[in-house]
Amino acid sequence: MKATLKKILGYVIKIGVPIAIGVCLFYWLYENVDMNEMRKILRYNVDYTWIGVMLIISTFSHIFRAYRWRLQLRALDIDAPIGALIVSIFGTYAVNLIFPRLGEVWRCGYIARRENAPFTKVVGSMVADRLSDTATVLLITFIAVLLAGPAFDKFFTTFPQVKDSIWNMINSPWLWIAVVAVAVAVYAVFRFGRSNRIIGKISEFISNLWQGFAGIAKMEHKWRFLLFTALIWGCYFTQLYVAFFAFEFTSSLGIVCALVCFTLSSISMGIPTNGGLGAWHIAIIFGLSLYGVGKFSMASPDPNASAFAMLVWGSQTLLLILLGIYSYIYIAATGKKRQIKND
Repeated sequence: MKATLKKILGYVIKIGVPIAIGVCLFYWLYENVDMNEMRKILRYNVDYTWIGVMLIISTFSHIFRAYRWRLQLRALDIDAPIGALIVSIFGTYAVNLIFPRLGEVWRCGYIARRENAPFTKVVGSMVADRLSDTATVLLITFIAVLLAGPAFDKFFTTFPQVKDSIWNMINSPWLWIAVVAVAVAVYAVFRFGRSNRIIGKISEFISNLWQGFAGIAKMEHKWRFLLFTALIWGCYFTQLYVAFFAFEFTSSLGIVCALVCFTLSSISMGIPTNGGLGAWHIAIIFGLSLYGVGKFSMASPDPNASAFAMLVWGSQTLLLILLGIYSYIYIAATGKKRQIKND
């Protein structure tokens, strides 16, 4: 009984909390929007050709990510076919719409099972994959701050708690004490407790995880990894930028405005909501307000900025659902073929 309740509580935390956060943010943002005005904008004032271009670019970003991951896996002697890797990426984002952050675990499990590879090594490659994305976001943020410093000053003035939280965390002595304590504890356990069976298993797990992570250093053609990273994030930025041309009120805002919106929206994806629900919308609407598209106000949100965020996020979410369905059909069909071949 206790195990069942614990399992249910785990599902509630993993699924319910992110959904609740996203729904609350979304409701908080759109509660006071003039829906009739927003519907008119979406019906009469949008060039949907640019939305189609955005979705094509978005699809290529996932394909480039699969090619980049293949470089890492090959360094671990895991030679998965590119088709399987592409659908694993498609499936990752579809799963994340329901279970935030678990899509990455799912894709690692799928590839590990399909290729009979150690799960922990595959996870290690995924961790390296995500860390490279984090480094890219930091670089993009740095560039955006240099190009649009006043906009970010206004952001931190409007949301001082964000700046205060970051600063307090960095300067907290407890953070650094905890880091040192964990490092010492890990060293002591593995230095003096290797004969213990449980510690041996943990040590093996960490070793495999590290091999997967360090595989990036053993890759051939490392420049290709950098190229695919540039292509992935170039697609992410370009898909948002081309969406600006779908609306008359954003078509002339320029590339710096798009960069600011892109940076804020990338940071917002760190909030654990389903597919950025709510958090992504707030970041985009606030970014547009910095360049004259309405005023950022929860009491009376600008219908233009709200329509932009709703359409761009909604169309990309629909694309992820369709790609997820394609992944399910592909995996089911190829799994059946492999079973027939083995029989």
